[in-house]
Amino acid sequence: MWKEWLAAHGPRLLLFARGWSNCQQDAEDLVQEAVLRLWNHQADKGGLPPDLPFAFSTIRFCGLNHYRTESRRRKREESIIYLNDFEDVWLDPVLEDDEDATALRDAVQRLSPKLREVVVMKSWGGLTFAEISETLAISPNTAASRYRYALEQLAQELRQLKEARSETA
Repeated sequence: MWKEWLAAHGPRLLLFARGWSNCQQDAEDLVQEAVLRLWNHQADKGGLPPDLPFAFSTIRFCGLNHYRTESRRRKREESIIYLNDFEDVWLDPVLEDDEDATALRDAVQRLSPKLREVVVMKSWGGLTFAEISETLAISPNTAASRYRYALEQLAQELRQLKEARSETA
């Protein structure tokens, strides 16, 4: 049953985890950590896979925990600042060379974390605003307004990009 659940929801969870990590490998680690936590949590409840909002919430918790750990480690080491490596295309591997897909991915990454997580959960995760509000501990209206605001920002940025392309053509 867990295999089917992971096959159905794994890409959505990985995409959401991608917003909490610096690279694809860290996102995969976050999903693995979250699934392990979910597995242990659900063992007391009959071992069935959890509902999707709870899975997103667990990934968010693991992401926050990972962020705190990394921040502390960087401060201790006073070392190199890791730059985000977004060479991998997290929308669809087939679209690796598609300029619009790359522009959209970059625009989504430039959104504030609060807006980005709502867009990912709604657009790619398939969650309702009620489920998003439960996951993020915000009201459904706040989730909806963050989503609308993010879409407005994305539309404006993509419109500007297309205008710039048409001027150079």
